[in-house]
Amino acid sequence: MKTKVSVLAQANYPINKLVITLLLTAIIGCANIGHEFPAGQVQTIKIGETTQNDIYTTFGTPWRTGLENGLKTWTYGNYRYSALSESETEDLVIKFDKRGVVSSYSYNSTKRAK
Repeated sequence: MKTKVSVLAQANYPINKLVITLLLTAIIGCANIGHEFPAGQVQTIKIGETTQNDIYTTFGTPWRTGLENGLKTWTYGNYRYSALSESETEDLVIKFDKRGVVSSYSYNSTKRAK
């Protein structure tokens, strides 16, 4: 003989499963933004020498492009956020002069050295 409680529990089973799944996703969830790039190649960039074509060949398509004072900037970024572990971020911002040659760049990372 089934009781009212067990019938109600069975009727709500899909909803309970959905709620548990959503809660676990929220707790364990993570987000990745941008894309990986060969950070080990950053030291090959030479201000006043490296061209846009060189950068493209080495790092691929930039994740984001922009203008600063009328000059092109390319950004390579990889950002990993997680609710259960430390987030890791790294980005490379490259500024080009009017000739398409690197005028400056900055690389930043929260990754720990191995």
